[in-house]
Amino acid sequence: MVQKKCTTCGETGYHPRQKSQSADLVKFVAGSLRAQADPDKAVEMAAYMRTEMPFYGVQKPQRMPIYKAMKQQFAALDVAGYEANVLALWKQPRREEKYAALEYAVSFPQFITADCLPLYEQLVREGAWWDFVDVIAQHMVGKVLLKQRSKTKPVIERFAKDKDMWIRRTALLAHNHHKKNTDEEQLFKHCLMLAHEKEFFIRKAIGWALREYSYVAPDRVRRFVRTNGDCLSPLSCREALKRL
Repeated sequence: MVQKKCTTCGETGYHPRQKSQSADLVKFVAGSLRAQADPDKAVEMAAYMRTEMPFYGVQKPQRMPIYKAMKQQFAALDVAGYEANVLALWKQPRREEKYAALEYAVSFPQFITADCLPLYEQLVREGAWWDFVDVIAQHMVGKVLLKQRSKTKPVIERFAKDKDMWIRRTALLAHNHHKKNTDEEQLFKHCLMLAHEKEFFIRKAIGWALREYSYVAPDRVRRFVRTNGDCLSPLSCREALKRL
């Protein structure tokens, strides 16, 4: 029986078969990326992302066939295997390997549940940059919020008050793509709670989340921005009203 590893303390181990699959998965992804590595592109990609984390230099169109084969050959059979494989890729040193971890994580919706919120929180805290966080917030945490709102709503409340700016950004962006099922009360509450912040990534996220909701509730978003214009930053207001 596969043992589930605690994503916080890591005390319990996985069954040897799971370790073997995770090792084979990492070997496949790393080898495939290495075969297409472009050192010049790697420098450009790191400069664009403003990171010292190394790249192979494999751009998204070339990565996608690798990721497709990865998902077909190393499909997760249970939540323990899902978490093990995500973390095995995530722990690798190059950014494309971490992108592979996120691609793997979003590809098995049956495991995107409240049980995996500690894993997603770990990824946000360790990723700490928009290219990682925005995927996790919208396509992992956000999907859990939509499917299991009663369990996840308190987590989002905690996220909105967290000291980590990227966790707070996650609390905002988790509402994206919920359309008519958006929890308007929680969204508006957190937009106002975080409106005083000067951090660009928070101000941008407030506007982005409001803009997403404006596609299904334009009048409500207009009214919210008009009523709270003195609290919201100009950036948040511009982003919120961009499509109205």
